[in-house]
Amino acid sequence: MSVRTDGSTGPSLRSGRHRLFRDAAVALVILLSLLALWTASASLEWLPPQILPAPAEVEHGVAEMWRSGDLLRPTGISLQRVVYGFSIGAAIGLTLGIVMGLSRTVEDYVRPLFTAFAQVPTLGWIPLLMLLVGIGEGLKILVIAKAAFVPMTMNTFAGIRSIPPAYGEVAALFRFNRWQRLHKVVLPGAIPPIFSGVRYGLTHAWMALVAVELLASSEGLGYLLVRGSMP
Repeated sequence: MSVRTDGSTGPSLRSGRHRLFRDAAVALVILLSLLALWTASASLEWLPPQILPAPAEVEHGVAEMWRSGDLLRPTGISLQRVVYGFSIGAAIGLTLGIVMGLSRTVEDYVRPLFTAFAQVPTLGWIPLLMLLVGIGEGLKILVIAKAAFVPMTMNTFAGIRSIPPAYGEVAALFRFNRWQRLHKVVLPGAIPPIFSGVRYGLTHAWMALVAVELLASSEGLGYLLVRGSMP
């Protein structure tokens, strides 16, 4: 940032503020436009009220459910499912990504199977999992875990393979053992891609949660949406 001798800020700061205000204004215009389109669609009944209620009705319903406590329990159930499923999927994905990233042999054997597994959409595994574990909590946890597992593995693997070879040479120079090499060189060097995997994993986990609760659940936010759409 450039600062003049009289204390005023330079053009770089002004241009940064201008971009910030411009982006905020564009986002606000898009949000208001979507809200206006939603209101018009509900008023003209382009879709049935069970599918697209008016914004005022949604606000009233959410406020009423919040006051009565009917919103807290489904939210807690869905949040618990995401925490369990994401934790399992992320832990397995992190481990597999590290092992494949460090070992070419493991990559040669495991990566083709992982690629085939990842190519099947998360929702495509629901019928098979229903046959194996039924439609109880196990199904929800496994579907969410699969959704988080794939991006976590891919980003961890990519992060480890993107570490510069010079880092390994430094580790060899200091005669690090495998554990020291892992927690002092490999993991710190792969932190940005790993956190990207966490972000994508959480996004996919929530999407999988809503989908599986819409299809096979009697409680949670997804089931709440299904119940709310019924006449």
